[in-house]
Amino acid sequence: MTPHRDPRGGAQGHGDRDGRDKGAAGASGPGHGLAGRPPAPRGGPRRRHRLTRRGRLSLLIVGVLAVAAAITVPLLLSGKERESPRSLTVPEGWRARQVYDAVDRALRLSKGTTEKSVASADLPLPAAAKGNPEGYLYPATYPLIGDSTPASVLRYMVRTANERFAGRRPAAATGRATVSPYETVKVASIVQAEAATDQDMGRVARVVYNRLHRRMPLQMDSTLNYALGRSTLDTTGEDTRADSPYNTYARRGLPPTPIASPGEQAVRAAVAPTAGDWLYFVTVGPGDTRFTGSYAQHQKNVAEFNRRRGTAPPAP
Repeated sequence: MTPHRDPRGGAQGHGDRDGRDKGAAGASGPGHGLAGRPPAPRGGPRRRHRLTRRGRLSLLIVGVLAVAAAITVPLLLSGKERESPRSLTVPEGWRARQVYDAVDRALRLSKGTTEKSVASADLPLPAAAKGNPEGYLYPATYPLIGDSTPASVLRYMVRTANERFAGRRPAAATGRATVSPYETVKVASIVQAEAATDQDMGRVARVVYNRLHRRMPLQMDSTLNYALGRSTLDTTGEDTRADSPYNTYARRGLPPTPIASPGEQAVRAAVAPTAGDWLYFVTVGPGDTRFTGSYAQHQKNVAEFNRRRGTAPPAP
């Protein structure tokens, strides 16, 4: 079956505005001529220059604005107000460790800080998760503010996941009597990792449910990759014998936790899978994932996959 898709995922810079005040002032008093005008003749009546009501009002307004500017400019140039908004984007299909590392980088913390904070972060996870946020660090773009901490960012992600997953439970069409909300997230995470395109997600979900219904091992490379901490297209016979609860070649049923953060399309597929009798699938080439209910046909599809890649099938 197709392997885990491993999305990859800058920082925004900020600048300062530098303003300069330019101005000139002049004054004239009794007996002094205005700039550009000759003085009044001696012995003649002396003119006094008085401001009109409009002029006095203009001076008052200018004075008020000058005081306001003197107060406002230092505020605009202070550290917090000058800082540009930052954000953190979590792509669909990221594992928890990838999210932890991204939070560390975004908050400029030493590597491992966010992961260490999980135990004391008081995350609003379902009881079935047993404190493990895998699958509940919802893929989205999150704003970061000056006082953001690893715990506050993770809580925001988990609350977002709870809102998106609320009431999302598969109907009887899955072929299983009951599927818990937490199991739905597990299925969605496998769908996210396995499906080559959004259009394939509903069929991948159907394969998962069909195999669970028949009590067949899922045999998903994505869960095995998760167990081995990697992401690859190549699975060997030795890999399939790995001693891990995430090895769905050796163990029946769903893995103990989700294996990644599923997005909206994957969740929809897990809730309402496409109708079909498929039990196998393999992505032979870009945009060419072949689903079948026949093991013999699946072997032909796998042979074509290996032929295109120029590789031999894994040793049993």
